[in-house]
Amino acid sequence: MTTTLLLARHGQTVWHAENRYAGVSDVALTDSGRAQAEALGRWTAAHPVDAIWTSPLSRAIATAEPACRALGLTPHREVDLRECDFGVVEGRTLAEFEAENPQAAQAFRADPVAHPFPGAEDPRAAAARGTAALHRIAAAHPDERVLVVAHNTLLRLVLCSLLHIPLAEYRRVLPRLRNAAVTEIRVTEHSAALLSLNIPCES
Repeated sequence: MTTTLLLARHGQTVWHAENRYAGVSDVALTDSGRAQAEALGRWTAAHPVDAIWTSPLSRAIATAEPACRALGLTPHREVDLRECDFGVVEGRTLAEFEAENPQAAQAFRADPVAHPFPGAEDPRAAAARGTAALHRIAAAHPDERVLVVAHNTLLRLVLCSLLHIPLAEYRRVLPRLRNAAVTEIRVTEHSAALLSLNIPCES
């Protein structure tokens, strides 16, 4: 059994345009984010998938909608694809947090897994739930292609977990998944392979 997963980060939101952590906060797409979602829909129409799964957060659902419309698919929602909870930094920038608590910000920069933001979800737990969710999705769609629309930090943690990269390195090895770009992986029951990273969908 081999499943191809096309992982896409949602389109731009108001907070992300300002470099603010959205996390579990339900923040709407900007006009640019909606345009990115439409571009992802056109890309998916040209590279059809068998199923579409999304995070339960509205920015991911809205990003997947044009692809669902283009292919006539009903999206599946998976709660474990939600973004990490960033605790006290929800709605704030790292610079704002650093001005208030420079030691905690420095510790986060040095090792974001050992030193997550105060009140934040344990990144190891987020990686575990996200990885388990992708394995469940792959098992439900053997030998198929599946679009999965989720979130920047969660997907980076999951990619590190699947590819046996230390989780503490996720910010360095994968600085950013671009909005509505596609990262392609091949998943089997016991392994995963990265086929491409940050494929642009905008023409």
